[in-house]
Amino acid sequence: MVEAGMMTSRSSRSKDSSLELPDTECDVVTVPARQGLEAVDILRRGAGDAVGPVLHDGGCDTLGFLVPPGTAAGWDVPGSTCRETDGRGLRLAPESSADGADWLLPPGEAEPATDPAVLREALDEAQRMIEAADGRS
Repeated sequence: MVEAGMMTSRSSRSKDSSLELPDTECDVVTVPARQGLEAVDILRRGAGDAVGPVLHDGGCDTLGFLVPPGTAAGWDVPGSTCRETDGRGLRLAPESSADGADWLLPPGEAEPATDPAVLREALDEAQRMIEAADGRS
């Protein structure tokens, strides 16, 4: 799982190197990987650059979307969590750095953060798509 306040290694780097965000404040929305990948696709197909940096854990179980600070206070999307960084900047890591967490969409190649309202809509649409694919409604 992607956690705020921890460090990680980039799979293309040595295990001891850290993966940090540029100096910015943000919160992190963590979702199951399947729903998150669908949401990334939805966001990237949308108008403009709607998606900010996204992390995946080494086991590919979860994705972490960087969102503006303060998002955690009002986040209530079932099946996801949003954690504050309390303005301390952000260093992200899986539970074990050997898991190889890495950026799916690195900082600098994406918007600074994903708009929480746009992310909420994309996650809802992704969940509906998954339920339809699995034969549930």
